[in-house]
Amino acid sequence: MSSAAHSRDKTNLYDIVTAKIVAMVEEGIGTYKAPWHVPQGLSALPVNAATHAEYRGINVLSLWIGAQEHGYPTPLWASYKQWQAIGGQVRKGERGSAVVFYKRVETEPNEAEDHDKDVRLSFFAKRSWVFNAAQVDGSNLPALPQTSSVQRIGEAEAFIRAVNATVHHGFAMARYRHSTDTIEMPNLEWFLETEDGRAEEGYYAVLLHELTHWTGATHRLNRSFGKRYGDDAYAFEELVAELGAAFLCAAFGISTEPRQDHAGYVASWLKVLRGDSKAIFTAASKAQEAFEHLAYLATRNTA
Repeated sequence: MSSAAHSRDKTNLYDIVTAKIVAMVEEGIGTYKAPWHVPQGLSALPVNAATHAEYRGINVLSLWIGAQEHGYPTPLWASYKQWQAIGGQVRKGERGSAVVFYKRVETEPNEAEDHDKDVRLSFFAKRSWVFNAAQVDGSNLPALPQTSSVQRIGEAEAFIRAVNATVHHGFAMARYRHSTDTIEMPNLEWFLETEDGRAEEGYYAVLLHELTHWTGATHRLNRSFGKRYGDDAYAFEELVAELGAAFLCAAFGISTEPRQDHAGYVASWLKVLRGDSKAIFTAASKAQEAFEHLAYLATRNTA
């Protein structure tokens, strides 16, 4: 495929996925909902039924959207051929949900360049299609671990302790303070139960949001966003923290809910997404990095 064709395919892919996410954010403006506010029961990270690997980054958002649109009750997904390989058959007429993978392409230096240079590697976004287990007949579905919500909250608490961030309680609002490299949180008992989740779920969702901010410090992942309130960089960092918290909550089976204090961010998120079709891909990638960095710290500190 020519580089021009690669470029068209990539641009179309970014536009398609971003447009879908923008539409869902706009649809939920009245309640500040977004595609990462996943209903209870759909809050697990999507998993490939054939490889048992969790989907990552933008693919998590894409498959959450697919699950919400069609009411799929399971986080298990696989391609048409993968379902066949494990004894399943996608039903006739079922439509797949888009996922993204990156194909490595080697390019030779052109005649105007120094031929002694190494072959250059480029990565092009490619689209593929996967189907939910609810769209498949006759499959031998892998079992998902069944744990109570109390156990999952306990796992989240142990994870946060293992990360070893400094968290101070008793504050009226939650925030990550750059100057002291600390997290400030309201007390757990100040959180209220809502229609979307228990009080402790709200507490941990907020704390995981601030922990994602915490990973962006210069001596950690060194994200260069959030320099000043109200500008695009600040909005982008908030979007990364939102997605990071959503990924972490999904890993612990904690339902996420819209927060009233995010109402002011919705317009700025939409401005960023509409202005750059690659923004949601970048934000999801940065959120995935934060997720994995926190997992690394928790594992290292408990080894």
